[in-house]
Amino acid sequence: MDPQLLEVARRMFDLARFGHTEELVSYIDRRAPVNLTNEKGDTLLLLAAYYGHADTVAALLARGADHSRVNDKGQTALAAAVFKQAEDAVRHLLAAGADPDLGGQSARVTAQFFELTAMTELLDAPR
Repeated sequence: MDPQLLEVARRMFDLARFGHTEELVSYIDRRAPVNLTNEKGDTLLLLAAYYGHADTVAALLARGADHSRVNDKGQTALAAAVFKQAEDAVRHLLAAGADPDLGGQSARVTAQFFELTAMTELLDAPR
């Protein structure tokens, strides 16, 4: 892969991790792939959700990020947000249609395993 493109990809993953929404979406708005995936199968959306950056999650979803992508460990962005108890990110993902039962380590299984009662209630709430 072109070293310059590799550096841009690394930068985008860091922007998702740290919640630098405006800079991240500027890349996407200039045609960078919204579903960019790293060597572990993590997407920008999954990383933003895991680190609890609800605004970044919302912006990625608005630009077509696929909430149904599953990483190499069987986790979705919703499962990552549930694990971190990132309520606003969970709400954005559920509103976008994310499936609490998708993946080998689904959001629902994660909430139950770690006894995250508030997350289980959020996943079970009517939508």
